[in-house]
Amino acid sequence: MQDEVLTTMKKRRSIYQLGKNVTQKPEEIVQLVEDIIMHSPTAFNGQTVRAVFLFGDNHDRLWDLTGARLKSEVPTEEAYQNTLAKLANFKAAFGTILFFRDQAIVTEEENNFPLYRDNFHDWSEQGQGGAQQAIWVALAQNGIGANLQHYNPLIDAEVAKTFDIPDNWVLRAQMPFGSIEGTASEKEFLPREDRFKTFF
Repeated sequence: MQDEVLTTMKKRRSIYQLGKNVTQKPEEIVQLVEDIIMHSPTAFNGQTVRAVFLFGDNHDRLWDLTGARLKSEVPTEEAYQNTLAKLANFKAAFGTILFFRDQAIVTEEENNFPLYRDNFHDWSEQGQGGAQQAIWVALAQNGIGANLQHYNPLIDAEVAKTFDIPDNWVLRAQMPFGSIEGTASEKEFLPREDRFKTFF
């Protein structure tokens, strides 16, 4: 069996120590990610995945507004300082991809295909996961580290206001990416027999 895909997938890890020492141009990264999203499958070909690319001051602005928003959510000043230290690692990255779901398309699908109405939300999330993993693997293949964060819905309103996000786009995840400045932790796996069944 050919295993080039698996070999590349093994390079994809959650890298939390990120930097700006990326050799690729922002335009090259944007083109790659856009093409991956366009070729990623979605139920009924709904194409519900949306993305916003943040570089430079806009990238910094995202993590600054996230820190400001989280101040009222953490119980102590010590916890807040720990939170800011974590966010500083994301801000140190080269850029961030914001992933959104186009809720207008999901709603349209629900109305057009009532037999499957209860599934379109879940199917749109599957589309998110497929695109995000493919992008993450492609970045790793190019020597770019990344991790995936979920500060939504806490930051949704501020993100929408700051970056002029359409009302029908729902924030699903944030992917800071950049040069790999630290190694990933050891990955542990559940026993295969607990995860898989095969019938011949």
